[in-house]
Amino acid sequence: MVATNNSDALKYRTKRFALLIIRLCRSLPRSQEGQVITRQLLRSSTSVGANYRAVCRARSAADFISKLGIVLKETDETLFWLELLEDSGVAPPDKTAPLLIEANELVSIFVASLRTAKGLKSAI
Repeated sequence: MVATNNSDALKYRTKRFALLIIRLCRSLPRSQEGQVITRQLLRSSTSVGANYRAVCRARSAADFISKLGIVLKETDETLFWLELLEDSGVAPPDKTAPLLIEANELVSIFVASLRTAKGLKSAI
């Protein structure tokens, strides 16, 4: 798959998302629950950007769909950990709200991309 302006924009956006989460995690309390959620959140959020880069290098439609499915799963997992941070009171809503918005937007983008890719694959 050839990189396009949209894929470059999403590479930037997913990397920026991971960096914002890293900054959030640095500010979280070092309580037991804070540390557990922080580790999980760091893993899933950084995986979004790393795996999206792999999507851009997919060698076939099937590979693209498979890798994009992983990105969607990791983005949704990140959304879960952000919701848990806020709902548990470990992080205040003012710190999580912008990240929750971005995570939801990324999920929507990846769901739409996956639907399109699956539709194109079945048309071949």
